[in-house]
Amino acid sequence: MVWVLTVTFLIFFMHAGFAMLEAGQVRSKNVANQLTKNLLTWSVGVTVYFLLGAAVSTIVGGFTGGGGADVLGAFTDLYMPAEGAAGTWVNWLFGAVFAMTAATIVSGAVAGRAKLRAYITYTVLLAGVIYPVVVGFTWAGGFLSTLGFHDFAGGVIVHAMGGIAGLTAAWIIGPRMDRYNDDGSVNVIPGHSMAFAVLGTLILAFGWYGFNVGTAASPLAYSEADGVTLASFAYVGRVALVTTLGMAAGAMGAGGLSLVKTGKVDTLYVANGVLAGLVGITSVADAIVWPGAIVVGLLAGAQLPVVFGFIEKRLKIDDVCAVFPVHGSAGVLGALLYPVFAVDLWAGNASFVELLVPQVVGVVVIAAWTLAATAAVFGAFRAAGEARVSREHELEGLDSSEHGVDTYPEFGGRDEAVRVDGGVRIDGGKRTRGSRPPSDRTADGGRVSGVEKTTTEDGEN
Repeated sequence: MVWVLTVTFLIFFMHAGFAMLEAGQVRSKNVANQLTKNLLTWSVGVTVYFLLGAAVSTIVGGFTGGGGADVLGAFTDLYMPAEGAAGTWVNWLFGAVFAMTAATIVSGAVAGRAKLRAYITYTVLLAGVIYPVVVGFTWAGGFLSTLGFHDFAGGVIVHAMGGIAGLTAAWIIGPRMDRYNDDGSVNVIPGHSMAFAVLGTLILAFGWYGFNVGTAASPLAYSEADGVTLASFAYVGRVALVTTLGMAAGAMGAGGLSLVKTGKVDTLYVANGVLAGLVGITSVADAIVWPGAIVVGLLAGAQLPVVFGFIEKRLKIDDVCAVFPVHGSAGVLGALLYPVFAVDLWAGNASFVELLVPQVVGVVVIAAWTLAATAAVFGAFRAAGEARVSREHELEGLDSSEHGVDTYPEFGGRDEAVRVDGGVRIDGGKRTRGSRPPSDRTADGGRVSGVEKTTTEDGEN
């Protein structure tokens, strides 16, 4: 139990990483809004998951797995566990930190324009129903589990689910103002702090050892004869190794493709490549060895610039923090590569088709459920005119309009000549004192939005 609690706290600390990563990738006038969403995602979400979500996953798992379920018991066993069931609440907390990871991913996709009440309402539904249904299908013994779907630590169940939800929400809400020109060309709206984004990346990478290694097994065992001894430490060590190599390969894959496309190694692509490599390896970390980890990590990182460019330029979806290429497509890729690198295949214990079919079915079912549920929620908010803030509030910044705060007051108030976002205007106005000239390059190779038509990271206008 001590080991489970330790890795649970490690995964919880990833919320600090998400907060920094997302805050760094938004404009300075929206930083407090993004931090508030991260705080409320945990606070509201974990409460709902305790009161409703954990029981829903048990019920769905029982009914879809063919074994039936005690609906009332699913709640009472958690609220009032039987005497001696000391691990009930510890196990719930371990599941809760996974659930909240899925929930917080969405906030990065809709940054800068989503209404706080719409986002929090969606968080309630995600923690109470949407994510628990996915867990019920899989880890709780549902039909995907009986089919043989393999997801070790949540590459699809947690990360791809969150990435697909984020992409769907961003599509329904629409892009930020001036993200696209009338001719369809893309304007880059740079984040305000590369340092925050990289710090958040490293915190997340640290916490990821809780995800993968923590899920593997307890590295210690106790017996009356020998006392405390090493348990399945070779297995745990292998999971730690492939997690580390997948992370490193993801950074190299994203940075390398950025170099090929633009002639420069984009810092944000490298940072997100670390995370994409980790997401890609998360589904399969228990079932592959180190050569497979390097290949999966490289491919997960390399797909990042390609998928982000496709979403940005072809689909015209404004995924602010690249949550789909980092969490969505990387998670799907890792799950689908499971049959290629699984030790069982190479040992002759399973066929390629036998391993592939459950993975494809699992990905399709989870993606379809997540997309439909998310589209229904945000579609209802959009129909009611409550999905996104007003034009005036978006121009002013959500820190002021939604929270009444100024994150960087030392740069001057809203009424002064120098704006709190550094003087870069997104409403097409003239540059003010302290703003950057049109020739300044942004972190991802584009030019400042609202000053002139920008060139994006692959050189297209």
